[in-house]
Amino acid sequence: MTITQRHQTRSIRFLGTRIQDNWSIKTYGIATFTERPRDELLSAALARLPGLLPAPSELSAQTHGEAFVIVHDGGDGCYVLVDWFANENEVHQRVLSAPLNTPDRLAPHAGHAIGCVWELAIVDFERRAWLDHVLSPAAGPDFAAYRRTYFEGEL
Repeated sequence: MTITQRHQTRSIRFLGTRIQDNWSIKTYGIATFTERPRDELLSAALARLPGLLPAPSELSAQTHGEAFVIVHDGGDGCYVLVDWFANENEVHQRVLSAPLNTPDRLAPHAGHAIGCVWELAIVDFERRAWLDHVLSPAAGPDFAAYRRTYFEGEL
């Protein structure tokens, strides 16, 4: 296989934490051509969250109500990764995608992808934050510290 595209730096922006249906959801944006994803993609992604995360009645010790969402306005399409922590140390994920010119047509992604190099940088950051603030403290989990920790940068 020949690599035809060299890495291009993209902005990764933290877009805030929202509370929805007893979930604390960190939201990240990545964009290929601008600083942040288009508003119509972000709106479409946030509108889909209630159907993607486990229902509030399913929240328990196994599903802590902590999630993060990555909204990626990519060069070849629109992608939304919805991730949440369960069973102490697992990351569960659903991926949506849409054609680049119709970001409001998000649907379950057909394929086996778990993320691109930019998205996986956020997943890795969140994994380390979960270890540092929830699984490792001798005094026990500090969910507030986990929620305050986020990634931003150029990658």
